[in-house]
Amino acid sequence: MLDATTYKDVVSGRRRGVSASLVRSALRIAETPYTFAVRRRNLRFDTGRAEIVRVGVPVVSVGNLTLGGTGKTPAVEWIVRWFLDRGIRAGIVSRGYGAADGAPNDEARELAARLPDLPHVQNRDRVAAAREAIDRCGCRAIVMDDGFQHRRLARDLDIVLLDATEPFGFDHVFPRGTLREPIESLRRAHVAVLTRSDLVSAERREEIRRRALAVAPQLDWIESTHAARELVNATGERRELDWLAGRRVAAFCGIGNPAAFERTLRGCGAHVVAFRALADHFDYTQTDNAGHSVASQLGRWAKSSDAEALVATCKDLAKLSFTELDSVPLWALAIGLEITANQELLERRLAALLLSPTPDPRPPIPAP
Repeated sequence: MLDATTYKDVVSGRRRGVSASLVRSALRIAETPYTFAVRRRNLRFDTGRAEIVRVGVPVVSVGNLTLGGTGKTPAVEWIVRWFLDRGIRAGIVSRGYGAADGAPNDEARELAARLPDLPHVQNRDRVAAAREAIDRCGCRAIVMDDGFQHRRLARDLDIVLLDATEPFGFDHVFPRGTLREPIESLRRAHVAVLTRSDLVSAERREEIRRRALAVAPQLDWIESTHAARELVNATGERRELDWLAGRRVAAFCGIGNPAAFERTLRGCGAHVVAFRALADHFDYTQTDNAGHSVASQLGRWAKSSDAEALVATCKDLAKLSFTELDSVPLWALAIGLEITANQELLERRLAALLLSPTPDPRPPIPAP
């Protein structure tokens, strides 16, 4: 079994040698039946053989083309706030991946901290979740988190996020690459949002845009960054970002794209003396063979690194109720989505949803 870092090194081609080539060959064989199953499932929805259900209010889907973190949580927050600023009660529905029975998952905890009292219904049956948000919570708009591959709930606006650092999943569908489905699936979408666009050059951004539009020319193209806003701790205390400048910190995270978090932290001026990438949706209740908790291990690790502070993501902090670990202060870097190009296109799409209770601005899917 490959860990996440080794897996990406292999499928990206960064890891060379005979053994890496053999692994890539085996993964390529496994890619074929997976891709076939995905195409077959999509064809059922595209031809009407699988039911697509409308729920009577506008539905906005925010999703990925690839596995891993593209920054959906800040994007969901941005869209929900857009509705709230216009007096529209919006709710979030999601599958609840990684959640214990009856408990919110990591993203739900993080969004609850950012948007207190906002309805967020988690259910594998997204249609049932949307109906609960409408009937029980009075929501007049639904934002579906991680919804691009969930076809059964009809959406009026399909937004796909592309991470500028890994936009096309190394050009292969899982497991040979990190695409959830073939790139031509972008033809279903209305809007593509390039996230973390500041982490690549202008030339690379244009290259990504041209490739996406060559596949799906109907897309509205938006560019954005994940801007660090402030530091927060478990009690809600806040500090300005300049507190990080030159400070020795040990950082850790359990997210889909840990490298992007590390780059953002360094961009804030922090001196990152140690960094630990944990598995996405990491379970911080684990203990080692000696009974030591992960939290205590992280505290000892930070202290041994002579770090002045520990810094995690808000997604991680939502699962840790501590303000310090082994006397080392624990902070989270709060991130927000900032749209840097073509915000008016996205707002125009969203405004169109308010003209009708069940608008459908979807363009026809072009022939392959």
